[in-house]
Amino acid sequence: MKATENSSWKTVSEIDLIYRTKVKSTDRPKITSSKSAYAILMDCWDPDKIEFIEQFKVLLLNQSNRVLGLYQASSGGIAGTVVDIRLLFASALKANAAAIIISHNHPSGKTAPSEADKAITRKIKTAGELLEIRLLDHLIVTEEKYYSFLDEGAL
Repeated sequence: MKATENSSWKTVSEIDLIYRTKVKSTDRPKITSSKSAYAILMDCWDPDKIEFIEQFKVLLLNQSNRVLGLYQASSGGIAGTVVDIRLLFASALKANAAAIIISHNHPSGKTAPSEADKAITRKIKTAGELLEIRLLDHLIVTEEKYYSFLDEGAL
């Protein structure tokens, strides 16, 4: 195949994968239960928004379940938010995460999962299995309590 002027290798973007952190592994918080994940999420959640708008956040974890970072996947309205699974996993891949814990708040204060909550959990779990990134839990959080899909046997 003959290369044309526009299809030259010089016009192809180069992709470079790197990971930089200034936090030692031993200084990162370790997730040992849904309770410890909830505590970390509450430290990071804006208290002015938890009862106002629905947000979807992802804890990115290394192989030892230490937190590499927190990614806010979406911020929506009063009764819902849209999550782009490709961007969610792009963040996990960029952080070289071995596992994730997904979470979102219910501004209503109720923690019972909706059918949409169950469906997105299944989709993310399936996508994670393909990428070998484990979905450890899905927490529905409010300012006072949480629902853990794992603890309730729904994962």
